[in-house]
Amino acid sequence: MISLAQIGPYRIERLLGAGSFATVWLGHDPSLGARVAIKVLADNWSHDLRVRERFLDEARLLWRLDHERIVRVYSLGELDDGRPYLVMAWADGGSLRDRLAAGPMAVEESMCLLREIVAGVAVLHDNGIVHRDLTPGNVLFRSRSAGSRSGLAAEQVVIADLGLAKALAAASGLTARAGTPGYMAPEQDDPLALVDTRADVYGLGRLGAKLLCTSTAGRSKQVPLREGVPQKIGDVLRTATAHQPEDRYPDATAFGAALDRAAAVTPPRAVARPRSTAGRRRSAVAVGAVLAAALVTAMGSDSVDGGAQCGPGPGTDPSGRITVTLPTAWCVAEGTGWDGQRGPDGELEPALLMSPAPDRWISDPAVPVAFVGLSRSIAARTTPAAFVAEQPHAGCTAAPVRTSRQAGVDWVVAEYTSCRTGKSTIVETAGVGPGDTGLIYVQVAPPAGSASSFVDTVLAGVRVR
Repeated sequence: MISLAQIGPYRIERLLGAGSFATVWLGHDPSLGARVAIKVLADNWSHDLRVRERFLDEARLLWRLDHERIVRVYSLGELDDGRPYLVMAWADGGSLRDRLAAGPMAVEESMCLLREIVAGVAVLHDNGIVHRDLTPGNVLFRSRSAGSRSGLAAEQVVIADLGLAKALAAASGLTARAGTPGYMAPEQDDPLALVDTRADVYGLGRLGAKLLCTSTAGRSKQVPLREGVPQKIGDVLRTATAHQPEDRYPDATAFGAALDRAAAVTPPRAVARPRSTAGRRRSAVAVGAVLAAALVTAMGSDSVDGGAQCGPGPGTDPSGRITVTLPTAWCVAEGTGWDGQRGPDGELEPALLMSPAPDRWISDPAVPVAFVGLSRSIAARTTPAAFVAEQPHAGCTAAPVRTSRQAGVDWVVAEYTSCRTGKSTIVETAGVGPGDTGLIYVQVAPPAGSASSFVDTVLAGVRVR
């Protein structure tokens, strides 16, 4: 392996990792003050056209996906010796492998994390991609601003290393055997077998066993669950890791739904952690329980300025594409767009947040709040029902999903009550806007004691263009 000091405009700080086909370096752009991860094809494989094409395939896949749950690629380049490299977002929180090496995580944190990993793999499956190498080393964490004054840093779970991923049409017996022992589906050992999304379900099941079982050795019918893990989770993991692909769940979405049913409550999409000090790990807090603070907040500030839009009456987002009928005494908080959610033009997609106390909704669980976002990119990849299913919440009781037709939009509504952390009730809803406006996402922490009619009233007052 050759040590590098400079790659393109990036000064190399240190080696992050090395594998059979590539090395990953931490680079720094002095002009932007930004750090990136740079993946370089190994020199001993640089002249193998098959491996080189697989490396370039990864860059193309990541560029096409451009999703917060999948590691993002910024650019592709070539060293002086002809080796290609790709510049990616740096996952500053390390990998799941690193964290597991420090000892087992708390059970609730492990269950939330598994659900996050499943949601990331579901993005791949929705885009016709099989990862084929789901391991703790390929599950990364990156921090992002929580958009609050709570002192918490939100972490996004990111699926990485798509070097073995293939479009479903190509993931067949014509591809080489690939994967990591212990996580690789049995059919990946057979050069004539069809490798599809069920191979990833197997890998997810093995990751689940690593997180939630006292031992992952062997494939016995009895799964030794850790204390505190619902017993039905064992049944789900056994199905996911069935030897025959046809006996497993068909894809990550189905596996995730089975996990939710087995747990009786649905885990959150993300985890917020106190900023850690060296050598010390702290327990996780469910981000979903504080609504969108670390997940979908569009706000650049929690405050309301002197010219605030307050109800009763209409309120609009900065782009003018979203208008809502504000409940009495509710105000629109300052904002610039849907944080982390970018449209086909690369710009933040529109969003609006409203509350009777925009300066206190994050810190005070009793303060109700609602978020409205509009996304063409989400509409292009999934349906309202599937998107709502991607927004689970741990420590809550899930009511049956219902539909509600309001203002010409068919809404999918999922309500979570008796939440143990943050807001006691959270309602997730989504629908398709008129024409090509996109998917409308509304998340509500309603006033205490209010009936579902409050949510329906909010939905009835949403207009997009």
